[in-house]
Amino acid sequence: MRRLFLLTVAAVILASCGNKIPEEFSERDELPAIYPDYTNVTVPVNIAPLTFEMDGKADDMVARLTAGDEEVICGGGKVQPDADDWRRLTESAKGSAIEVEVYAEQDDEWTRYKPFSIYVSPDSIDPYISYRLISPSYVTYEELTINQRCLENYNERVIYDNMLCSEGANGQCINCHNYQQYNPERMQFHARQNMGGTIIAYDGNIRKIGMKNDSILSAGVYPTWHPWLKLIVYSTNLTSQTFHSVDPNKIEVFDTRSDLIAYDVEKNEVTNIENDPTELECFPFWAPDGKTLYYCSAHFEYQDTIDNGQELIARWEQVKYNLYKKRFNPETLEFGPRELVFAADSTVNSQSATFPRISPDGRYLMFTLAKAGVFHIWHHDADLWMLDLQTGEARNMEEINSQDTESYHSWSSNGRWVVFSSRRYDGNYTRPFIAHIDKDGHGSKPFELPCSDPDYHRQFLKCYNIPEFMRGPVTIRPQQFADALKQEAQPVKYVGRLKK
Repeated sequence: MRRLFLLTVAAVILASCGNKIPEEFSERDELPAIYPDYTNVTVPVNIAPLTFEMDGKADDMVARLTAGDEEVICGGGKVQPDADDWRRLTESAKGSAIEVEVYAEQDDEWTRYKPFSIYVSPDSIDPYISYRLISPSYVTYEELTINQRCLENYNERVIYDNMLCSEGANGQCINCHNYQQYNPERMQFHARQNMGGTIIAYDGNIRKIGMKNDSILSAGVYPTWHPWLKLIVYSTNLTSQTFHSVDPNKIEVFDTRSDLIAYDVEKNEVTNIENDPTELECFPFWAPDGKTLYYCSAHFEYQDTIDNGQELIARWEQVKYNLYKKRFNPETLEFGPRELVFAADSTVNSQSATFPRISPDGRYLMFTLAKAGVFHIWHHDADLWMLDLQTGEARNMEEINSQDTESYHSWSSNGRWVVFSSRRYDGNYTRPFIAHIDKDGHGSKPFELPCSDPDYHRQFLKCYNIPEFMRGPVTIRPQQFADALKQEAQPVKYVGRLKK
């Protein structure tokens, strides 16, 4: 039962924005229901102001935020602290917390809720993230953009817009943006269909690469830059999709075949790393020391003479991905044999592990785990897991997971933050959430990407796809990328093995 305490207060406090704490109010011993839910979260000291509103009926609201000698009072239906006021609060609260009191009015009655804290970590966060924005459509798409957002304010800018190269029925898909060591001057992304090719931007030089070759399965798909070499490892994938009729998951995206390839950016040469037809390799990722390549792979042998796609659809629950690694010699560019890292198919209930990402100190591997398959963004049971590479212990990150999908994730350059895609609010739209990770690999309560209007994400009908941290903004203009895509692609040369 909710407990309601009445308290009359004769105090009026004025803030610079002119809002007032109500003179009379009842007091409720429970946290306010606010959106986004920023109660008792941990944030970086350099994050943009957190804005929020009551998550439910309220005629008005006021909030008092205090840290040390700093006090800010704001409201008027939505709490939207001024950037300068917020910066003073976070600097004063660094290593401690901003205390928040919320007052809400309904039917001319004010209520003061139980105060909460916003903990301010002295650990800063990379100033930018980038992501693809896409409608949650299953068959068709039209407008796609890759955007970048400054985390220290609300500034957002388009990196590339596919409509710059779309002509009527000749649409263009764009995906898989990736950077070398968080460097926005060294990036790549793919364009598919019209004017397709892989864009490589390296220190101001932009090239369009045609990576299709008779000796490899497909053009490069999911990329990972080597930490310092001009080398990108890709998975190559023959991808299909099907729809569930009774399963709560709407769609299944799967590979009928997939391999690993290595691409030399400077020499424009490509070679196979793995091409076992009974293994479905995917989602490679370099360890920060540049000497180990991690990836996931599922063992799958076709038994019938029917179409491969039809057989995979019929046996989709049997497709279980495990985590593997390969040693790599940066001097000779040679890969060693694969080694098992995590046997997801041998866990309780037999699971499937995908999307391995290694912390910058090389200690932890974060991955997604679900019942089966590789495209966990469509799986409601997908959770984030953490593997301690020193102890071999793997655990469910219950402290940051929700009752719905958690999928794509990225480590900050200092290893203290992760950003990940979650469908926790409605099951349909992925939105970016950020969580602090301590030295023992444990996460804090995640917070949603702050927006100037707290209601923004509930009105924005796009999904955030593959959030990636960056040390700064991409300065190449969208039209420059479009101009490069309108040129003929440089075909790659296939080689038996990479050489210095």
